[in-house]
Order: sequence, then C-alpha cells, then structure tokens
Amino acid sequence: MQAIVLAGGLGTRLRSVVPDLPKPMAPVAGRPFLAWVLDRLVEAGFESAVLAVGYRHEAIREHFGERYRGLPLHYSVEATPLGTGGAIRLAADCVTERPVFVLNGDTYLELDYRAMQDAHRQARGSLSVAVCSVPDVSRYGALELEAGHLHGFLEKGRAGPGFINAGVYLLSSDILRQIPAGEPFSFEQQLLVPRIGELRPLAFHTSGRFIDIGIPEDFERAQQLFTPGTLD
Repeated sequence: MQAIVLAGGLGTRLRSVVPDLPKPMAPVAGRPFLAWVLDRLVEAGFESAVLAVGYRHEAIREHFGERYRGLPLHYSVEATPLGTGGAIRLAADCVTERPVFVLNGDTYLELDYRAMQDAHRQARGSLSVAVCSVPDVSRYGALELEAGHLHGFLEKGRAGPGFINAGVYLLSSDILRQIPAGEPFSFEQQLLVPRIGELRPLAFHTSGRFIDIGIPEDFERAQQLFTPGTLD
C-alpha cells in the first residue's frame, strides 16, 4: 500500500491559535498533527507515503526528513497552489502502486486500510471513499448512500446525525488520468461532486474515531483526544 498525504494547507482559520505553520504541522498534544496521521500509516503497514506539500514545505521536510518510523517519505512540492486535484495529480508521479490511497494531513481517521483496499478490489470500481457517521453533519455536509455506494451530496448547514466523507480515497489509474496535470483543480468540486452519478464510488464504512482540525474548536478538541492513554 502507498499513500498520498495532502499536506499543503495554509491553516488560515487556525491562525488565531496556531503560529504561522502549514496546517498539518499544528501542534497537537506536543507533536505535529501530521505525526499522528503518519502513525496510522506505519501501523497499517504502508510501503511508502508521498507528502504533497506547498506552503512552508521546508518546515515539514526539516521535521520529518526522508523516513518516519521506518516509513519512506517522498515530497511532491507545488510551485503554486494546485488545489486538491492538482496536488494529487502531481504527487501521483511519485507513486508506483495503483490503486493509491489519498488522505488529508489535517484529518485523523481510524480506518482499516487493508480492508478498504480489499473491498475496492472486490467491487472492481475505480474510486472508493471512506465514510463515517457523526452526530452533527452541519459543518461537513451529509452523504446520500445507496446500495453501498455514494449517490449524492447534501448541502452544508443541515443539522443532525448522518454519514460524511471522512477524507480518505482509494484511486485507480483511470481516475488519476481524469485529473489535468499542472493546473489548479479541485478533486471534490470539479470531479467527485459533479460526476457522482457516473462514478458511483464505493462507500467504505468505518466506525473509528474521526477529527478534522480545520477550525479552532476542533483543534482544541484534538488536544484532548490525543492526550496519553486516549488512543489505547
């Protein structure tokens, strides 16, 4: 298994509580948040990871170097912001395995990666998405699921429990080829959302813990989640 980790976020919404760092480097329980994300990849047995970086990428490379807990790290550096899709397409040149996992460096998810890979292959699809249930979907936007596949997206703002996109994808070669190279492109808004009916991504359910540190409230909640003993 190989992974692309999107780690180029500016962290604009966290500036009130976090110094001028790439968002995945925000300190959580004494460590960069990205370290907690990479721990999951190490424990799952990944072969390597490509860090798709941009803003202040030197800070990430200086901290993690070329290897983390035995996991080889490669760096795909954006000269200009390319969006999620552009970053994925650029980083794809650094991976040799297909399908490839794509995940966010500012989101922590407890996920059985190998089981997701097995389900993806059994489904013979081109795209799988990890989904999880949360008590309030208002911040994220809810998913419409049908027969184990993503069927549609509901607008953000609707409150109450539901399923959300947990931000981990498994992409086959034909999906990667549909992302234009060298130009800004949003994987979610320009490919996934408008073509959801055609793509019919497999929805892989996980009941593991999920947290996105994109806003100060959840960044503070992460400090409690990652205190010693809470992840045992």
